[in-house]
Amino acid sequence: MDGDLIKLVNKLQDTFSNLGGELDMPQLAVVGSQSAGKSSVLETIVGRDFLPRGQGIVTRRPLVLQLIHTPSNPNNPYDEYAQFLHIDKKFTDFNDVRREIEAETFRVAGQNKGISKLPIHLRIYSPNVLDLTLVDLPGLTKIPVGDQPTDIERQIRTLVLDYISKPNCVILSVSAANVDLANSDALKLARSVDPQGRRTIGVLTKLDLMDAGTNALDILTGRVYPLKLGFIGVVNRSQQDINSEKPMQDALAAETEFFVNHPAYRNIAHRNGTKYLAKTLNQVLMNHIREKLPDMKARLNTLMGQTQQELNSFGEAAFLGDEHHKGSLILRLMTQFARDFVSSIEGTSLEISTKELSGGARIYYIFNDVFGHALESIDSTSGLTAQDIRTAIRNSAGPRPSLFVPEAAFDLLVKPQIKMLEAPSLRCVELVYEELVKICHNCTSAELQRFPHLHAQLIETVSELLRERLGPTSEYTKSLISIQAAYINTNHPDFIAGSAVAHSQQQTQAPRKPTDLPRKGLQAPIPEVPNGALANLDDDDDDASSTGGTTPGQGGARSVSSTIHDRVRASSSKVNGTASASSTPPPHLHHHSSRHRHGTASAGPGLEGASTTNPKENFFNAFFGTFSSSVISGSTAGTSPVGAKGRDLVGKDFVTSTDGQDSSTGLPSSSRISEGSNAALDMKSLSKHIEAISNDASNLSLREEREASLIRSLIASYFSIVRQTIQDLVPKAVMHFLVNYTSQQVQNRLVSTLYKPDLFKELLHEDETLVNERTRVKALLDAYKEAFKTLSEVNLKAT
Repeated sequence: MDGDLIKLVNKLQDTFSNLGGELDMPQLAVVGSQSAGKSSVLETIVGRDFLPRGQGIVTRRPLVLQLIHTPSNPNNPYDEYAQFLHIDKKFTDFNDVRREIEAETFRVAGQNKGISKLPIHLRIYSPNVLDLTLVDLPGLTKIPVGDQPTDIERQIRTLVLDYISKPNCVILSVSAANVDLANSDALKLARSVDPQGRRTIGVLTKLDLMDAGTNALDILTGRVYPLKLGFIGVVNRSQQDINSEKPMQDALAAETEFFVNHPAYRNIAHRNGTKYLAKTLNQVLMNHIREKLPDMKARLNTLMGQTQQELNSFGEAAFLGDEHHKGSLILRLMTQFARDFVSSIEGTSLEISTKELSGGARIYYIFNDVFGHALESIDSTSGLTAQDIRTAIRNSAGPRPSLFVPEAAFDLLVKPQIKMLEAPSLRCVELVYEELVKICHNCTSAELQRFPHLHAQLIETVSELLRERLGPTSEYTKSLISIQAAYINTNHPDFIAGSAVAHSQQQTQAPRKPTDLPRKGLQAPIPEVPNGALANLDDDDDDASSTGGTTPGQGGARSVSSTIHDRVRASSSKVNGTASASSTPPPHLHHHSSRHRHGTASAGPGLEGASTTNPKENFFNAFFGTFSSSVISGSTAGTSPVGAKGRDLVGKDFVTSTDGQDSSTGLPSSSRISEGSNAALDMKSLSKHIEAISNDASNLSLREEREASLIRSLIASYFSIVRQTIQDLVPKAVMHFLVNYTSQQVQNRLVSTLYKPDLFKELLHEDETLVNERTRVKALLDAYKEAFKTLSEVNLKAT
């Protein structure tokens, strides 16, 4: 039964070596310094010369040596033979075994004296051996020799520790007797993993080479370095005996004679020698196996459960034979894929990352942070210069001089600014589309990975659905921008309030000083618009509308631009009608004209008059300039102050002919000719005349500056309204047309596209690598079950 235990372990070791099992088998590992005699000990135990020999490191791969006792058959001359696990051949000549070991070592470890962790498995069947399993490890070395790697010491040490650190490994520590035991590298390494010496056997070699008068009796009796399993001394063949091919039987007889006749070792001769070592190792290994059997069974039970779970993840191959089963499998995988896709978007997935944003959280980040910041970074008046605004106002007025800021100019300027919101909106759609594609690629499972073609088709089908929805979503997003640009709703309550606040803040700024004006002359300071003037203006209009008065500006509340335009238009009609009937100016114009004629010599009265007049009149004075009313009044009365400079109705400078200005054109004859050229006044060359006009914003008149500032404030107010609307509508459109639609239709699209019987075979084609892995795992599971069954039947009683 003990022999069956070792054979069972050997069988399990071979099986798990091929299948890659994780079960640690009880075994004996031979550890020792280079040239300590490890190979000689093994050859003596086997009774054959079969290991490579030479200078330097010879054992460069672990050699798993399984000794199997066979009954003696006198009629069979080849009752001793060897077999390798990597080659299906029976070796009866042990010289061929040596050459095969060397060839296999060179094949894996190379020719440069390097080492490899891949073991060589060798079985030796002989009637002269006991059942035993040994692992011959490379000898410990200190200094690289020849073309060995510079870290050869670390490599060998790591390799040896991989074996001896396992609890199921019994350490056979080989040390030379002619070297101080305190310098033994093998014992030092064994102590690092077995501090109490419970699973370490000490072997002393070269006892016959010790100096005369010295012996190793104290070491062999355990008085120097105590080990639970003790020390055993052996005497191997010398190099001369090996060269002369001394028979192994003669070597064993000489060893026995040495111990019996040695005065120090004769009393312990029965506990030393190679035969005693082999018997002890056999007994130690069997006891170790019996001791570790419960642990092996528990480990096997755990490994069977893990392997069964791994096999279940691959699925059963027999399940794919039935067409009905194929259809149900594909339908189940499609449903699971669609469910994972939707749950990733909604944030209900079971595998939620805590390291980074994923799924629907990334879509929210796009809406809130990326898209929101992109809209906030857009300047509402980007690309609009004062010259552009002045040109737009003049072009919208046509051949007529403009009294007020035209609404057409505002529409013309604000529409291109609204179009700037289109690019970030479309980019928002593209980013959400890319995130949905990424979510689709991340939806997988271990079972779905069995069928790479099905997985690829699922991803392609969902990606195609997303591509189909990308077009309508982008088109609708464009239409949102076009809708905002198609109708400029200046009656929006937020626009009225925002423009009023902006204009009030503008009027609170310091006005231009008279000394900063481009023309010299006597002028009164431009009065500021009192706070609330615009509000009072609108309130008066509302009051007039409600009471049926004759105040201009009938109708509901409109934007600042519209209210100003309507009021001035009504005032102009009233002025023209009154002049034609009685040639008498309106009271407020007559009052202002009289005050201007009598108060131009002193600025104080002018300011007092401005502060006591109607707020509407103050607003007109502030917007058009102090002298605009004087011009209207003067032209009506037929009088004009001599030498005074002011503004005409279209904002151009005018002076009398006494200042050298052409009264018919309103252009200063001296300055304009010097700034431009004679061609600028040539009526036959209009293009040169237009080119001669400066584009410098600093040359804008006071009225033009106020018009440009008002237009900018109105554009900023309306652009803010549109931006808030787009920031709210674009995410809603993307969710409706792209995200929600795809989530609702993904499973229907998968079923209608892929659930076809003629595609089942192609879709359920398994990966060859996965098939091979499943076969290996199934074989490993069967081996685990067989080993567990065998171990359960073993008689654990010691014989």
